Amino acid sequence: MAESKFAVIHEDMHTGARIGKLRTAHGIVNTPIFMPVGTRGTVKTCTPRDLVDVGAEIILANTYHLYLRPGPRIVREAGGLHKFMAWKKPVLTDSGGFQVFSLGPLRTISEKGVEFQSEIDGSKHFISPERSIEIQNALGGDIIMVFDECPAHTSDYGYLKTSMEMTLRWAERCKKAHNNRNQLLFGIVQGGMQKELRKASVEGTTAIGFPGYAIGGMSVGEDKDLMYDTLTYTAPMLPQDKPRYLMGVGTPKDLVYAVSCGLDMFDCVMPTRNARNGSLFTSRGVVKIRNAQYKSDLSTLDPNCVCYTCRNFTRAYLRHLYVGNEILAHRLHTLHNLHFYLSLMRGIRHAICMGTFSSLMENVAELVQLGQQHASVENEGEK
Repeated sequence: MAESKFAVIHEDMHTGARIGKLRTAHGIVNTPIFMPVGTRGTVKTCTPRDLVDVGAEIILANTYHLYLRPGPRIVREAGGLHKFMAWKKPVLTDSGGFQVFSLGPLRTISEKGVEFQSEIDGSKHFISPERSIEIQNALGGDIIMVFDECPAHTSDYGYLKTSMEMTLRWAERCKKAHNNRNQLLFGIVQGGMQKELRKASVEGTTAIGFPGYAIGGMSVGEDKDLMYDTLTYTAPMLPQDKPRYLMGVGTPKDLVYAVSCGLDMFDCVMPTRNARNGSLFTSRGVVKIRNAQYKSDLSTLDPNCVCYTCRNFTRAYLRHLYVGNEILAHRLHTLHNLHFYLSLMRGIRHAICMGTFSSLMENVAELVQLGQQHASVENEGEK
């Protein structure tokens, strides 16, 4: 199994925040980093060139969905995900555990793995930890994830414990099945919102040994304060010299808080999904572009933003496209929201480097503007 080439190059004096560099087979990832979600091998409405333009360094693709369609054989024959989707930078593939959790009555979980019905045609399938690794090997991601169960946060203690212990056994099986040295296999910590189970999961997962570690089972309906409390407790227990990945979280405020806990990598559908729903992140708050107040608003979406959308179009035009159900609305909104998120991460990196992160934690807008001003902050971290 490939060893992680991760280095922490700067740490904040007042929080757990840190700047790092993660070397993968398809390039270096500067952390903290946000990964746009390309579930089916595409970040919706965006070309690979768009993603480069907004500052994406790594994207996420979903094993479960790509397994169902077009299938791992086709992706492998195409030369892997990178060539299949014409993306030259790193890719992380998740294992499909969260999607299995989402299937509810359409899946049956056992020690062997998960049997489920396809949401496409109702056909039956079975994925074991070994099969998950086989599929991810075929997809060819730079970072792949162990197969885990993501239990509901409302599960009782007994179920959470049983599930967490099974996830540990599955992690061992994943490690044994994985033999591609070009791929980094990350372990996943589970345990719900129970601190003692999170501690046991960290200890068990790190004992198996992986080049990176993820915290799973967050942002699945639990109270925000409970999620923050669990992150504050769990993140510092993960190895200092390995990348730490928070799966499926979240809002801009969530990301800033998670960085302060010492987490390095993030993904979430929020910027792209919200974009398609007409909910746009700006330095002056969220804009619901469908609202009638923007019908005649000829100002730019965000006067502090330098993305393609804000440089060229007014709120009135964006609303016109959205209420008319024009495809271009989804594209322009997505470009802006992704630019906002990736600018936030650049701003966070710069603030950590300059020693101002703790004082800026409550000011997401200022961090975003800082990121737009310092698009090449990564090199400063090595001075």
